Amino acid sequence: MAVFATGQIGTIGGGQLEWDATQRARAALAGGSFQARFRVPLGPALGQCCGGVVWLRMRRIDLQDLQALREVMQTERSPVAVVGAGHVGKALVGALAALPFAVTWVDSRDDAWPGGAPPGVCTEWSQPVDRAVAGFASDSAVVILSFSHQEDFQVLEACLRRQKERSDLRWVGLIGSASKWAQFRRRLAQRGWTEAEWAPVVCPIGLPGIRGKEPAVIAASVAAQLLMVFDR
Repeated sequence: MAVFATGQIGTIGGGQLEWDATQRARAALAGGSFQARFRVPLGPALGQCCGGVVWLRMRRIDLQDLQALREVMQTERSPVAVVGAGHVGKALVGALAALPFAVTWVDSRDDAWPGGAPPGVCTEWSQPVDRAVAGFASDSAVVILSFSHQEDFQVLEACLRRQKERSDLRWVGLIGSASKWAQFRRRLAQRGWTEAEWAPVVCPIGLPGIRGKEPAVIAASVAAQLLMVFDR
């Protein structure tokens, strides 16, 4: 956590511990005493019942330390590729942008992003849309929810080809109903794909038990699912 005179970035967990640490840091910035390392019991003295002890280290940051600060504060982000900039795609990317994901947002339409994308999200136009799959970062989770079932199928097949060649995608999810997935499996079988090859594909996407179909509900459910995917 970096603390400034009038703000901060990062966190050490919130609560009274973080509030006390922030006050110590601001007092040091204002010219008060500076303690580089101190012990904080997590108990009644902090108004908590957690137990245990935390050791905090504190150091001053000067201009010459700026690059080191950037590196320390850089959040590790897991790669997610979202294919489709429709209502659900927009809601999902909006949800993912605030989470520890590096999002690539792909669509085949020229006017897919009239309002732009959230900060930090990389947009990519691809025609045909499945061509983008080869460029996804290794270990990506891919969420397929384009405006067209045909595009969905093409992207899915491109993901299966990549898995067959490189096996470096962490997860592939496809929006759709049970009937859509059954139809896709029949088409895949006709093209020579085996059940073992398409079995890892997740369809429908989202956490079980969340049945709402509003874009924001689907987005929240899929975002939580992706957090679980990378936690594993």
